[in-house]
Amino acid sequence: MLFSINADNPQQRLISRVADILKQGGLIAYPTDTYYGIGCDIMNKRAIEKIYQLKQRHKNQPFSFICADLKNISQYAKVSNYAYKTMRRLLPGPYTFILPGSKLVPKIMLTKRKTAGIRVPANNICLSLVQALGNPVISTSATMPDGEVFQDASLIDDHFGSRLDAVIDGGPVPGRPSSVVSLEDDVPEIIREGLGDISQF
Repeated sequence: MLFSINADNPQQRLISRVADILKQGGLIAYPTDTYYGIGCDIMNKRAIEKIYQLKQRHKNQPFSFICADLKNISQYAKVSNYAYKTMRRLLPGPYTFILPGSKLVPKIMLTKRKTAGIRVPANNICLSLVQALGNPVISTSATMPDGEVFQDASLIDDHFGSRLDAVIDGGPVPGRPSSVVSLEDDVPEIIREGLGDISQF
């Protein structure tokens, strides 16, 4: 099902419909400030397993997830003063921060070191979705098996078909990855350089 949602001013009625699909364990595709993402409710283990199958990804490579804001992040990660100040300066934006996960994060979403990748994209659609759902949403890029990235919602809809329960068309996205920065132990480490200025690290 393809939903056309306004990127600047998302229609709440449509956001609620997609949030209901997530609450029922559905898989969706949605725009972010980097790629189109594929996601589900972080609290639904069956839905998470479906995404692993869809992406043909090994369970020891957890997905990152989207929070609505910094307050939301502090529920799902252990946030030091340094991490808080750093993220407050840069979020919302095209960054994935690696932080120690809290007890609320399902084990399937944590690395062996008990860390999680967390995003707050500068995209009103996905932030509205997380707020409407009340839980974070998994975020993994909508790609072909060969790694080619989809930049168009209708192509995602055509490719995945019934394997996704909803596809949100929120217009064009940059089509480049986020910068990944670990803030473990207050020692910033650049894991991947992408969109988002990392010169301060």
